[in-house]
Amino acid sequence: MSSALNSNSCPTTDSLAELNLLTGQIIGAAMKVHSTLGPGLLESAYEACLAYELTKLGLSVERQKRQPIIYGELKLEEGYRIDLFVDRRVVVELKAIEQIRDVHEAQLLSYLRLARCQVGLVINFHVPHLREGIRRVINSRS
Repeated sequence: MSSALNSNSCPTTDSLAELNLLTGQIIGAAMKVHSTLGPGLLESAYEACLAYELTKLGLSVERQKRQPIIYGELKLEEGYRIDLFVDRRVVVELKAIEQIRDVHEAQLLSYLRLARCQVGLVINFHVPHLREGIRRVINSRS
């Protein structure tokens, strides 16, 4: 399967240190949102509040970004939507579920491959302590 179009893809020039700094900012903002709101709300509420916090940090944030899928000669415009696309470098998949499962990490890895991104985060807000609801996923094939 081919990857998504270049105009929708992450740059490949980011160093791991730059991506670590950016994911650290995203996690810090998510922790602020979680400590303010707590668990139990709809995913869309956390998405809006996290996007707000990230924008306050000066980061660009695209919510529900459409990402096409290219499969051979076929282009699927509505392939999937990225919950939050931060600085056009990090894919953030948000959840408000009992626990993150392996399939959620696999889903994010698929998104990273299609968008040609190196790193993404699954953040589950439906936990007592947010540190228990964060998974960082690396795409080694980007």
